[in-house]
Amino acid sequence: MNTDEKILRMQQLVRELNEASEAYYNGLGERMTDYEWDALFDELRQLEQETGTTLPDSPTQKVSEDSITGQKEEHEFAALSLAKTKQTAELIKWAEQKPIWISWKLDGLTLVVTYDDGKLTKVVTRGNGHIGTNITHLASAISGIPTAISAQGHTVIRGEAVISYDDFDRFLMESGEDYANPRNLASGSLTLKDVEEVRQRHIQWIPFTLVYTEEDINSWGERMDWLDHQGFNTVERQLVEQPDSSSVETVINTFTQEVTSRQNPFPVDGLVVCYDDTVYAQTGSVTGHHATRAGLAFKWQDEAAETTLKEIEWSCAASTISPVAIFEPVELEGTTVKRASLCNISECERLGIGAAGTRISVIKANKIIPKVIKVVSPIGALVIPDRCPVCHAPAVVKTSEASGTKTLHCSNTECPAKQLKKFARFVSKEGMNIDGISEQTLSKFINLGWVSEYADIYLLRSHIRELAQMEGFGEKSASNIMRSIDKSREVEAHRLLYALNIPLCGLDVCKRLLSAYPLDELIAKASPSPSEGRGVKIQEPLDLFAPVSNQTSPLSEGLGEASEIFAHINGIGPEKSASFVRWFRDEHNLTRYRHLMEHISVSQADSTPKGNRCEGLTFVITGDVHHYKNRNELKAYIESQGGKVASAVSGSTSYLINNDVTSTSGKNKKAKELNIPIISENEFMAAYGLVKSEK
Repeated sequence: MNTDEKILRMQQLVRELNEASEAYYNGLGERMTDYEWDALFDELRQLEQETGTTLPDSPTQKVSEDSITGQKEEHEFAALSLAKTKQTAELIKWAEQKPIWISWKLDGLTLVVTYDDGKLTKVVTRGNGHIGTNITHLASAISGIPTAISAQGHTVIRGEAVISYDDFDRFLMESGEDYANPRNLASGSLTLKDVEEVRQRHIQWIPFTLVYTEEDINSWGERMDWLDHQGFNTVERQLVEQPDSSSVETVINTFTQEVTSRQNPFPVDGLVVCYDDTVYAQTGSVTGHHATRAGLAFKWQDEAAETTLKEIEWSCAASTISPVAIFEPVELEGTTVKRASLCNISECERLGIGAAGTRISVIKANKIIPKVIKVVSPIGALVIPDRCPVCHAPAVVKTSEASGTKTLHCSNTECPAKQLKKFARFVSKEGMNIDGISEQTLSKFINLGWVSEYADIYLLRSHIRELAQMEGFGEKSASNIMRSIDKSREVEAHRLLYALNIPLCGLDVCKRLLSAYPLDELIAKASPSPSEGRGVKIQEPLDLFAPVSNQTSPLSEGLGEASEIFAHINGIGPEKSASFVRWFRDEHNLTRYRHLMEHISVSQADSTPKGNRCEGLTFVITGDVHHYKNRNELKAYIESQGGKVASAVSGSTSYLINNDVTSTSGKNKKAKELNIPIISENEFMAAYGLVKSEK
């Protein structure tokens, strides 16, 4: 290319990168993968070096900006971005043989939180790194931002607002909304005004650096320990005392293993490296849009492979009919990959997806998610179906007003495929606990017409021969599924209620309801009286997965008392009460509940503690257990003795139970940082287990 051609290419790159960044940072549809963004960014930077020209608004010269509306505020300390590398050798060179810390690069939205004399004074988004948006009014809706800490004086902390994969999946299931990923949802949530609505998104704030404190602490590790002692749940991290190829690669491999094995519950897009010596870290110069010694972002090199597209499968699930690329199997990151979601019609058009025979390039983004990154050589054109592949109702293309993203939808509100997430929760371990039926398997059953309501799962034996002949199953697998289904016919009441997908009713709510009333009485109180008929027929669609406070329906006037029936129960309140009652007063739900009850028997465990050996104590359990059948059985015992079991180590944890006491796992490290005792299962049983005379 001559200089003029390079300038034209640079203009195109600046436009595409800025549009993608705007979408990425503001909860809009994903315009390109991280892999593509990094490649285009590197190309732009190379062209700038070759031409000696930097175009106005070039992303190489600025921090990407969120456009959350509200009161703008200048940052006391500029929040600049980090230089990045994908090469371990470059990381080691940058470290200069000085002690470094490696931590997660969490994929969320950066928030700067300030305390004065121990009191929370403001929460501000990163914005463009110099000016952000004040969202202090949402602080109470974001987990991990305490209103007060013990430290006095002025304190400034930077952290990431993130949503876990589990909470993201749960939100999509319960809301029916369409977000590309957890980061998209976190970003979009912070544009809302309603505090309660934001709270329902389960955003967690995880501090990743202490920007300022009046105490004299010059070690980054000690500053993070200081935050831990203040009660914050800080980012997972590891120290490398003498950075060389062996030590650095060992730590990177540890983090990589956590990503690939899904041990880390939050989305990440790499690692962050910083000097332990914070004074030295401040001596670097500011180049472009980052400080040279403030830190380094390490991103995994995505392994790409070319393959041939076999077909586009249109998968109807939740709220959309999504295109899935089925291709000739390729080996990526040590696994065989043969399918990847294409997300929506806009993504297919952007990539230029064609018909069978099209050559495509595929990666596993951030070592996890299969992704088509480009079309190498297209053949034919994409055919968008005009009928739902499940119920055959008309399919319609909708364009989002906010992002312009085009998605395909089934026009039938009762399409069974729209209930996939609900069926997945029904068979989950917390629900009916049916092993061997994954979400992908459920999707097949639904698409084959075998499952359209919960009761149908207990009729699957009539399809066992067909199932045994399906790809990926076989007679043994089919038999195991049937045994698991039969085993689930006897279920505890709280699991059944959770499995029904009643809005706002998680396991804790179900247990609280059942602690006040036996199941039959609970249902009788919620269901309509005989004079009202078997159920109330809703004439217009009611979004049973939207927050109750936002719903309007023909039931609204007649269910004023619904919010009061169970509101007196501790931890329930009017919204959860109304949601539970509304669900059982809908004829559709009530009929299907009765169908299900024809196939199962329900027992109700006594939730009253049997003893007090664990009273007032909070435990976290990790790793394998040996004396109990599983961790759930150990959890049940602790709760039966008046104790609590939490999922994460925090300042309120009494003990971490881990049979591998010397493990370097994240939970063990966290416990050691907070001086929380780590005990084995044997030690727990010796101190808190029942003696023989008590059994």
